[in-house]
Amino acid sequence: MRADFLLAQGGAARSMRRMIPLSVLDLSPITEGGNASNALANTLDLARHAEDWGFNRYWLAEHHNMTGIASAATSVVIGHVAGGTSTIRVGAGGIMLPNHAPLVIAEQFGTLEALYPGRIDLGIGRAPGTDQRTSQALRRTLQSDPNDFPRDVLELQHYFRAVETGQFVQAVPGAGLNLPLWILGSSLFGAQLAAMLGLPYAFASHFAPAALMQAIEIYRAEFKPSEQLAAPYVMAGFNVFAADSDEEADYLRSSSQQSFLNLRRGDPGPLPPPVKDFAETLSAAELQVLDSILSCSTAGRPETVRAGIAEFAERTGADELIVTSHVYDHDKRLRSFEIIAEVGIAKD
Repeated sequence: MRADFLLAQGGAARSMRRMIPLSVLDLSPITEGGNASNALANTLDLARHAEDWGFNRYWLAEHHNMTGIASAATSVVIGHVAGGTSTIRVGAGGIMLPNHAPLVIAEQFGTLEALYPGRIDLGIGRAPGTDQRTSQALRRTLQSDPNDFPRDVLELQHYFRAVETGQFVQAVPGAGLNLPLWILGSSLFGAQLAAMLGLPYAFASHFAPAALMQAIEIYRAEFKPSEQLAAPYVMAGFNVFAADSDEEADYLRSSSQQSFLNLRRGDPGPLPPPVKDFAETLSAAELQVLDSILSCSTAGRPETVRAGIAEFAERTGADELIVTSHVYDHDKRLRSFEIIAEVGIAKD
């Protein structure tokens, strides 16, 4: 599951570093002036390019009641992307399991695996992916206990195994497919659970980086091999805003900065257009918020992005990075990912 390619950092005189597999995390952003149809068309277009550029996998995330995100029906969007591509792995980063009965998710992802064999990933988390009132609308009751999450994961795993004698409830499709599961998280809880179950672990450092290094340390120290995975495997989220100049990249990044600040203010919405010199308009407190939330990020021209990716990979020791690039203009977003591929993906 590991890749040990090498990445030259700017010439023969510079040190060589491991080239890490790169994947894409897409929230199907709805932009100001756009709509969900545009967002989902852009998602498929980006996925097709990502496949051509050599990205390892393409993940979509479950969020609800968010007017700037079109991937709420995550399994449906995964089918949309998998059906429009041919080789890239497609999956959930992730499904918020407390919102669903494990059997429903087993059936949905069993169906996806039956349609696109060997290409589907299922990352699962215990956060609601929304606010409390929307959680109640999703679940009809909030009486469920978040501490039930490990039990629900075990139930979900059970549905993907071969049917046992006397097993009354089966996932059809799903049973016997042994679909690979990932645990997602932004705290130590997910790291401990992934280690205990011997599952790969994806950390949401692209928006909640505080516990990243401690979580990775705990996961690796406590990992127990399983049928799915013999050794620990960490994927870390990383924000990249790439352009042909540092100035343009900083300009493009301002859309994501505005979006994060709006979310913190309790006013989430569509992804806003970029603003020139946006950081200069912010207070010290706002800059501190962005520095904290977006500490796992790089922005700039290709050389800057290459160095940023290499430094983050070296610092975390991650086995894979999953990259976001929330850029308002679709063509500019494509260019951002193209640059990421050019500087960060090994070519045969």
